[in-house]
Amino acid sequence: MALKTIGAKDAASLDADLMSVGAFSLDQLMELAGLSVSQALYRVHPPTAGKRILVACGPGNNGGDGLVAARHLFHYGYSPTIFYPIPTNKEIYTRLATQLKNLSIPFTDDFSHAAQSTDHIIDAIFGFSFSGEVRDPFRSVIATLESTKVPVLSVDAPSSWNIQDGPPGNGPGKEFMPQSLISLTAPKPLVKHYRGTHFLGGGSCRPRWRRSIIWSIRVILGMIRWLM
Repeated sequence: MALKTIGAKDAASLDADLMSVGAFSLDQLMELAGLSVSQALYRVHPPTAGKRILVACGPGNNGGDGLVAARHLFHYGYSPTIFYPIPTNKEIYTRLATQLKNLSIPFTDDFSHAAQSTDHIIDAIFGFSFSGEVRDPFRSVIATLESTKVPVLSVDAPSSWNIQDGPPGNGPGKEFMPQSLISLTAPKPLVKHYRGTHFLGGGSCRPRWRRSIIWSIRVILGMIRWLM
């Protein structure tokens, strides 16, 4: 039985289906995703292993998932720091950032320096819709993720990876292989290139559809863990 995955078009259609037929709001989907990310981090790096967590957030939904995860991690007892160089002015993102600031969670503009004094990194920069080349200000960030000895958990896709083809053939991200990856709702085709601890999370998919995908994964790859 082949591993079932969904590409960018199907992933976007599924999100649209969840918000129409499923009656979920974007806020709810992001909250579920961010909660799953926080649970995956807790599994691979409990607070006793070090409480300093650096969360790198991109300007889209993947970054929003990272902001939500940081809030949950704070309430678990961690000490998150946020790298969010391109804040989005949409209300949902400004509210998420304000919630973190109200908790006195620090934001940093220097990812490379922050990465030297953290215990774990969450890569929530680019998600399933990413394509093309990595551009500034994220080129140096991806290079740091590639070279750091600090363990990394990537959200839905290792940033810089193509959803179909995996790591780029050259440039930032060519050698990037995070220690952990959490696929949201369903794995994407890039997972065939991934070697590490793989989680599935999100919890918002309709049960019949979710079972058809998750069951085949559990049979073939017992290392994958389902969250929520």
